[in-house]
Amino acid sequence: MRLIRPTFTARREGGARRAGLRVPAAVALVAALALTATGCNSGDGKADGQASATATATAGAAGANGDGKIRIPEDVRRRLQEHGIDIDKWKNGAWKNWNRDEWLRQADDFINPIIKGLWNPDRMRRANDPDKGVTANDLSGDKGVTDPEPAPVRARAVQPTYHANAAASGKVFFDSPEGTMVCSATVVEDPAHPGRSNLVWTAGHCVHAGRKGGWYRNIAFVPSYNNAGRSSAQLENATRDQVAPFGVWWGDWAQTSQQWIEQGGSTGGQGASYDFAVIHVTPEKGGDGRSLQETVGGALPVDFNAPAVTKVQSITATGYPAAAPYDGQRLYQCQDRPGRLSLADADPTMYRIGCSMTGGSSGGGWVAAGADGKPALVSNTSIGPVTAGWLAGPRLGTVAKGVYDSVSRKFAGR
Repeated sequence: MRLIRPTFTARREGGARRAGLRVPAAVALVAALALTATGCNSGDGKADGQASATATATAGAAGANGDGKIRIPEDVRRRLQEHGIDIDKWKNGAWKNWNRDEWLRQADDFINPIIKGLWNPDRMRRANDPDKGVTANDLSGDKGVTDPEPAPVRARAVQPTYHANAAASGKVFFDSPEGTMVCSATVVEDPAHPGRSNLVWTAGHCVHAGRKGGWYRNIAFVPSYNNAGRSSAQLENATRDQVAPFGVWWGDWAQTSQQWIEQGGSTGGQGASYDFAVIHVTPEKGGDGRSLQETVGGALPVDFNAPAVTKVQSITATGYPAAAPYDGQRLYQCQDRPGRLSLADADPTMYRIGCSMTGGSSGGGWVAAGADGKPALVSNTSIGPVTAGWLAGPRLGTVAKGVYDSVSRKFAGR
């Protein structure tokens, strides 16, 4: 078996917590500082270039002066320093220091300064999604409701342009102690900003390492990545506009479930029933005043009252599978009637479908018909077996809605 997730070091002891009894994790520090990066190399996570000496933009109400540059407010700089982040050192490569004590000390805060140009086409193309093997015992907590393993469903390639056929889909890129990583994600509606959402839905393991880990760094979303469906060979010479035609959007806030933070790990199914996250994003280049939803032309509603697994007729999972036989550059979908997967007696039952997608599809949206008959997001890819015959995703309920509402409320007045 394998987890459809990046490599982690986290483990958990003790029992799972029941849905609805945990308060969704809060994140404490907004730090969307835009830096200008130069000389960035491709994504092995070891040599990612330097940044210029002057920050060119900041989040919030920073003021511009006569030279056209926006300065880092001293109060923001001080707040970062209080959390062990010297912005001058960070932009010159200090983010690559994954010293365990330092990383864990920052674990309570989401700190994600924008480094302009960091996510260049080569770095995005080389991002990985390593898998960790698990034993059957990791999924042995069935409470007697798990359905037989579904028949494999071969993923079908989404026809380009992706924007025309799956406008809300894209990739999440981030850096971890193991290197440069990638997941899939979906633009979702924001109740606080109808028609103007900047919210992205993905897996919890795509933003946070789980127990004994912290928030990942340099988290960014690229909608309709490789929109024209170019091959890996063609992408070697692609421009950034060709790879990211709707821009690069950096996370200025991220939130996942407390259950994932406390239970999630690199192996097994621990925390998978709560493996979801919401990212609020902002455009790297400042944008033209349009939201992410307006830029891509759509966003999916999220259904937190989806029917029981046995009553859902069909689910479509979308993602960018990166592990063999796929290369992560093209968008795929699987459609199947879901079955049930139970991991632990105290945890909600998960959806499971037949699907050949592999690592890299993590976090990709699962869509079913809502009560009104229109498409709605009901889950996201979390785990799957080594043989790549099926995928499982959490059923979204009270805890997921708490995470979603918390992020929406935070930006409601902005």
